[in-house]
Amino acid sequence: MGIDLPLIWFLIIGFGVMMYVIMDGFDLGIGILFPFITDRDHRDTMVNTVAPVWDGNETWLVLGGAGLMAAFPEVYAILLSALYIPALGLLAGLIWRGVSFEFRFKADDAHKPFWDRAFIGGSYAAAFFQGVMLGAFIDGHSIVDGVATNGLMSWLTPFNVFCGIGVVVAYALLGATWLVLKTEGRLQASIIRACSPITLATVAAMLIVSIWTPLTHPAIFDRWFSLPNFWFFLPVPVLVLVATWAILRSLRGTPHAGPFVWSLVLVFLGYSGLVISIWPYVLPPSLTIWEAAAPPQSLGFALVGALLIIPFILGYSAWSYYVFRGKVKDGEGYH
Repeated sequence: MGIDLPLIWFLIIGFGVMMYVIMDGFDLGIGILFPFITDRDHRDTMVNTVAPVWDGNETWLVLGGAGLMAAFPEVYAILLSALYIPALGLLAGLIWRGVSFEFRFKADDAHKPFWDRAFIGGSYAAAFFQGVMLGAFIDGHSIVDGVATNGLMSWLTPFNVFCGIGVVVAYALLGATWLVLKTEGRLQASIIRACSPITLATVAAMLIVSIWTPLTHPAIFDRWFSLPNFWFFLPVPVLVLVATWAILRSLRGTPHAGPFVWSLVLVFLGYSGLVISIWPYVLPPSLTIWEAAAPPQSLGFALVGALLIIPFILGYSAWSYYVFRGKVKDGEGYH
């Protein structure tokens, strides 16, 4: 039996996207939480928790995008043309947020509020447009002669907008539980109080999307609720309830890593539900993994580079998190 290169690349891209959601999700979440924390020192502490790692986290987005272009070029071309406006919104948010991240450290007291607002706006824009693109991806695209026929503004639908809001809330949960892990004192106490409602809002958003999607897509409805599939996939929603309970329980007493770990589990379960819904399509409902794949020679050549670079990315990411482990206190940071 030969190597299934399209499937391997589907897994690599899926892994890269998942790593991006996890690692950049919590530092986008810090910007999302910024409007609710008004103390200047606390805001500086929040930013300092991700100062050594935030730019490295976005490496996974580059890997996912480059992998999609290399392995499924037709999908890359169709998605970017159909989602041109939200993709630009995503990039603009990331750029504006990155600029504000650096400038707010050097700004004087008169200009720091401006860069705080820029940090907030960039974080919300990046997270929201990621959710919009996710919703548009789930909703599917009608393809004629290799071109999406949905229209330039087809991404602006109630479902896609709700997915954008849902991603903002989910990233806020990742950011809040990250701060529980990395901070202490009054800041940590205020974040702990906010974690429970954010957790419930995240689960509510997941529930609404989980109901909305099968009701509007018969193929996804059949995937989840036909027998025996229903029994095979039932552990996913059950584990979502378990993870939700575990987050709320781990917030009691003096929480540390527990809420963050369980929030990662919750996000991963949502991601696994997405994969179950769209399989085996890489561009639902039109192109499967094998129909959209690049020639085997291209897939094999690119795979060599991916297998060389992914361990390096994992290695330096793990090392940076290890070096900058521990709590970040008010008035202190990494230099």
